Amino acid sequence: MLVGLQSYIAKQKDKDILIVLHQMGNHGPAYYKRYPKAFEKFTPVCKTNQLEECSKEEISNAYDNAILYTDDFLTQTIALLKKYNSSHQTAMFYMSDHGESLGENGIYLHGLPYFMAPSAQTHIPAFIWFNDSFSKEVQAHKIQSDARYTQDNLFHTLLGLFNVQTKVYEPRLDIFQEKI
Repeated sequence: MLVGLQSYIAKQKDKDILIVLHQMGNHGPAYYKRYPKAFEKFTPVCKTNQLEECSKEEISNAYDNAILYTDDFLTQTIALLKKYNSSHQTAMFYMSDHGESLGENGIYLHGLPYFMAPSAQTHIPAFIWFNDSFSKEVQAHKIQSDARYTQDNLFHTLLGLFNVQTKVYEPRLDIFQEKI
């Protein structure tokens, strides 16, 4: 997904741009298809989408290998963004669309209705990286480490970071706005 991205960014001189990268990530059940062989560090691995044919360890290992690959992808993305440290304000906001059950209480995958989904499916990873020039602007705004955020915060936080003026913006959902 990063191939050609540098040349695209270079063509956007003096423009603010938002680039959305949507990776397949750790969507199951075929976790073994979510990473190249070089990232198969945890073994044995479940190599089928028929999870009932695999042990819990094999499923978890395949999932962990896919996480390892996602981590590498995010590292490469940050390295690309760092190249623009002296000329642009850059940031990366990573958020998973859902968590994944890996056999806890006999539940696998994702997609249960929210009211009954286990926390493994509803508590998702997210983090934000800012380059040096961007981070100076947001340093004054502290994110509450004990606060609970949801995917609802993503939209409003992006609007706030880009200073987009719109009636649909809700500052209370922007994680960088001071809460009253």
